[in-house]
This record gives sequence, C-alpha cells and structure tokens, in this order.
Amino acid sequence: MSLALTDLLRHPVVQAPMAGGVAVPQLAAAVSEAGGLGFLAAGYKTADGMYQEIKQLRGLTGFAFGVNVFMPQPETPDPAAVGVYAHQLAGEAPWYDTELGDPDRGRDDGYDAKLAVLLDNPVPVVSFHFGVPSRDVLDALLRAGTFTLATATTPDEARAVEEAGADAVIAQGVEAGGHQGTHRDDPETEGSGIGLLSLISQVREAVGIPVVAAGGIMHGSQIAAVLAAGASAAQLGTAFLATHESGAHTLHKQALTNPLYTRTELTRAFSGRPARALVNRFLREHGPYAPAAYPDVHHLTAPLRKAAAAAGDPQGMALWAGQGHRMARELPAGQLVEVLTAELTATRTALSAGGAR
Repeated sequence: MSLALTDLLRHPVVQAPMAGGVAVPQLAAAVSEAGGLGFLAAGYKTADGMYQEIKQLRGLTGFAFGVNVFMPQPETPDPAAVGVYAHQLAGEAPWYDTELGDPDRGRDDGYDAKLAVLLDNPVPVVSFHFGVPSRDVLDALLRAGTFTLATATTPDEARAVEEAGADAVIAQGVEAGGHQGTHRDDPETEGSGIGLLSLISQVREAVGIPVVAAGGIMHGSQIAAVLAAGASAAQLGTAFLATHESGAHTLHKQALTNPLYTRTELTRAFSGRPARALVNRFLREHGPYAPAAYPDVHHLTAPLRKAAAAAGDPQGMALWAGQGHRMARELPAGQLVEVLTAELTATRTALSAGGAR
C-alpha cells in the first residue's frame, strides 16, 4: 500500500460509494470513525447536493473520507431502442400510478460542476466510476492534495487508470453488486466479466500502483484472501448496505437475506448498463429486452422504481446486491468494521499457525 493510502485508513476496509441514497454522510462517518474509509456517492446528485453532503460529513468526523464521481457518458448508439423499451414499460406506469421518466435528462451527471467543487473545497479522496478522467484533472486533484482512484474491470482498464495518473486502481470483480464500472459499455463483451481473485492477479501484473479489491466481499476471511492476492485494501458495498446507517430502503435491506431472492444477475433492466441485482419480477420481465443505453434507461425507470418503493413493492425496485448478499449482517457500520477486522486478524492468525506446523 502506498504511504498516502496507508495514512488514510487504519484498517484495510473501504466502504463502497453506493449511489441512489445509500452512501449517506452518517454511513461514511461511521466507517471512517471506526478506522475504515467511508465514501459519499456524488452520482445522481447536483454539485450543490454533493457539497452539502460533504459539509455534513465533515461535521460528523475529522477522519479521512472519499467522494465518488461518475464519468460523463457517450451518446446512446441507438436512441430508437430506448423508445421501444419505453413502449414495453408502458404498462408499469399505471400499475404504480406514475409516469415514465424523461430519458434525455443529461449524460454528464454534472461532472464539470462537481470537479469545480472538489478543486475549490478539496476532500482527502476522490474516486471515479464508468471511466477515467484526463491527466489534467488527476494532476489538478493531486495538487489539491487529493488521493485519486478509478475503477477497472480488466487489466487494460487498469493500465488506462495508471497511465492517466491515478494514485490507485479499484479492481472490480464480476461478483460486485450494482453497476460494473466498465470504461466502455460494449454489448459484445456481455458475460465476459472476470472474477475478483483472478482480476487482482492480472491487474497486479499490469500496473504498479496500489490495488483496492471490490466484488462480493462480505467477511474478514475474504479480505484476508484479497490482501494475500496482492490487494492493498478491500472495498465492500453490499456488506454496508445492510447496516443501520445505510440510506437503503428497508425493503432493500430485508431482501438481501430474504430466501425469496435466491440469486443475483447482471441486468440492464433498470439503467441500461450492466448492474448486479437480486432477481425480481421487474428484472425477469424486462431485463431480456433492455437496451445498452445508460443513463437514458436510468432516467426512464427512475419514477417507476421510486413509486414501487413508496408502494412497498420490492418486485419493482432495483435491489442491487453482490453475489455474497446472503452473508449480510444488520449491524451498526462501525461495529461491522470492527467485526471484519477481527475476522481478518483471526484468519491471518489461523493461517500463520497452520504454516508453522
């Protein structure tokens, strides 16, 4: 682990920046206070909304924290496909007594405005999803004293992260819940995701910067495994989604361990980009027909998902979850960091004792 990253956290536990209201300031503060690295999610927020959450978080903790930013997205290759999908979803709107959203609400997620805020009011860590910024952006953040990371799902993407000048790379395995952080959404590569342990090894061979491992990690023994594979820290999302401070809807938290949901699946049904969720009615009925069109489909389905949550119907919600969701523990976030650290220590002690025999 680089010295800069070592100084940011006492334990190798990073809370994933889950967008959509999950990674709230209370969650990030609890994780950072416990010795991990808490994260805010700027995705789907305005620049001012992001700034207000940063101010709130600074009032809750004096420890380091991070902010995650979504990269701007290219134009949808086939806008007509979005119209076809909207026609298919037409029956959902009256069911939930709402209307479909406007798919043309914007593609850059306020990227430039958010960067301006983060340069004027620097935070300890900034990470990027769905691509990697230019070297000029990363250099500017470096001058501001900010440690930078970007997600990669392949060795080639990891090389791009290093070449752009990021301080570390987040290696995201296919097991991860929520959106895959691919730099380019290519339907021809559908289903070719790399498992986390294999990805860590490949990324370690490809780059010289520190690696943070992400994807399906729920237990301290798994943190030990990714550290042994060469990662400097582990990023956990689904594990923190179930915690008391998480902003996730109660139905979402309950679904993680509900035996009704037997598996997860990568789907474009809710957003137009591959994302791992618990298989529910909406995913089964619409996933096979959803186009590669992010964020168009995200904007289109947003009112449906919100209305389903308000109606108490998890079958219409985007129940993001990693493959290890059944291991979720409903604990305070700080206590979860302590439990994970204890499990990590116990695993290392057991392995050391076994090796000494």
